[in-house]
Amino acid sequence: MTTYSALTHVPGREAAEALAEACEDLEPEPVGTGVFEIEDGSGRWEVGAYFTEAPDEIALALLAAAHGANPFAISEVPDVDWVAHVKRELTPVRAGRFYVHGSHDADTIPEGVEALCIEAAMAFGTGHHNTTKGCLEALDRLATQGFQPGRVVDIGCGTAVLAMASARLWPVTVLASDIDAVAVDTAAANVIANGLDGRVICIEAAGFGHAMLEDNAPYDLVLANILKQPLIDLAPQMAAMVAPGGRIILSGILTKQAEEVIAVYREAGFALDRRDDLADWSALVMERRA
Repeated sequence: MTTYSALTHVPGREAAEALAEACEDLEPEPVGTGVFEIEDGSGRWEVGAYFTEAPDEIALALLAAAHGANPFAISEVPDVDWVAHVKRELTPVRAGRFYVHGSHDADTIPEGVEALCIEAAMAFGTGHHNTTKGCLEALDRLATQGFQPGRVVDIGCGTAVLAMASARLWPVTVLASDIDAVAVDTAAANVIANGLDGRVICIEAAGFGHAMLEDNAPYDLVLANILKQPLIDLAPQMAAMVAPGGRIILSGILTKQAEEVIAVYREAGFALDRRDDLADWSALVMERRA
C-alpha cells in the first residue's frame, strides 16, 4: 500500500503543535502527525503528517502559509518493512562492559560482557546512537569507580536499555518511565526478553509525574537521555528528586548545547563530574551538591 508523507519546518514549538493539530482536520485525514525539535540550535521544529491517500496539496499549502511554515514537501513512502530493514543494518555495539545486540546477532556475544538484547522497534535507544553509547559508557565507569546507588530511575527510557544496564550493574529495582505509550510497551517487552522482569518497572509518565516515581525519591542515580529543552525544563524537578551526593547522567545533547545544559544544572545545585563528547553529541555526569 502506498503511503504519503508531508513534512515542513516552522519556528517554535507552539506554532508546530498548532500546525500539527490543524493537519488532523484535513480531508483526506492523516493517519498520524508528529512534531520534532530540529536539534541544530535554530529553534525550528519539524511537523510531519502521514497519509494512506494522496493528501490535498492546496490545503496543505494554505495551512503552511497560515502558520508561518515552509511549504510542505510531499513524498510517496515506499512500502518497506522498516523494522526488518533496520535489523539487517544494525550490528552489535560495544560500550564499556555492555554488548548491545539484536536477537539475530545472539550468536556473536563474546565472553565477559553484559549482553543486552534490544530489537529494532518503535522506540529510541538501540545503543547505536552516540547518546545511548555515551550513557552506557558513563554507567560502566561509575560501576568501575565503586559507585553504589540504592535507588535508580531512567527518565525518557525509550527501549529501557539504560535501565536494564543499571539493573545488571547493581542489585536494585530500577524504575523506567517514558511519556510515549509505545515506548513503555517496547521497554516492558525488552525487560522480559532480557530476564529482568521485576528488576525494571516500566511506567508511562512525563518527567517525574507519577506517584510511584515521587514516592521512591530521592534517587541516587537518574538517567535522562532525552533532548536539550526537556532536560533544561527538568532541572528543578531533578534537584528535588536527587539525593545529595547522587549522580545524574544526561544526554541527547549536541556538543554545542552542552555548556548551556551544564550551566542550568549548576544553578540547580549540581556539579559537573565528567563530560564526554562522541562525534556531535555529549554525555554529562553531574553530582548533586550537599
